[in-house]
Amino acid sequence: MFAPSDKRLVKQALLNNKQAWLQLISRYEGLVFNYALRMVGNREDALDLMQEVFLSVFRNLATWRGESSFKNWLMTIAHHRCIEHYRRRKPTTDDSEIANYASDDEWHSPEQVYVGQQRGQQLFLAMQKLPLEQRMVVELKFFQHMQLADIAGQLNVPLNTVKSRLYGAVSKLQEWVEAV
Repeated sequence: MFAPSDKRLVKQALLNNKQAWLQLISRYEGLVFNYALRMVGNREDALDLMQEVFLSVFRNLATWRGESSFKNWLMTIAHHRCIEHYRRRKPTTDDSEIANYASDDEWHSPEQVYVGQQRGQQLFLAMQKLPLEQRMVVELKFFQHMQLADIAGQLNVPLNTVKSRLYGAVSKLQEWVEAV
């Protein structure tokens, strides 16, 4: 009937309930993978990051106090793992990855699918050109649907810094996508 809450699943997972842990993973693996993919631009690295995130969550599950939602706590860990990855190596975009990043909506006409895929590829390429700080703000605002104040809290920067990064990123993205 109803899916158990994250809080309940965490409590059960802490009691070594494997099914509860697997439910948490299945609930959030797509979100973490897509976040990592948009941040690093490479499928293999995104899969590795997703594994690192869930391993870190597993190791630190007892430290989640429930002050924020489990999802926010999880995405904060994902955010930190992406930063660590970015510091270890400069991200590269593989053209074969971009082709796989297109929409799977089959009910559109072939022309709509093609146009949508082209726009998605252009945006994906343009996002990879953004500095990490701007890319993170764009990801959190437009893909995670977070409020600017929440983004500031998650990134631990002033609200005006978030606004500046967002407006700068949107301006650059618009310029790059229109130039193509």
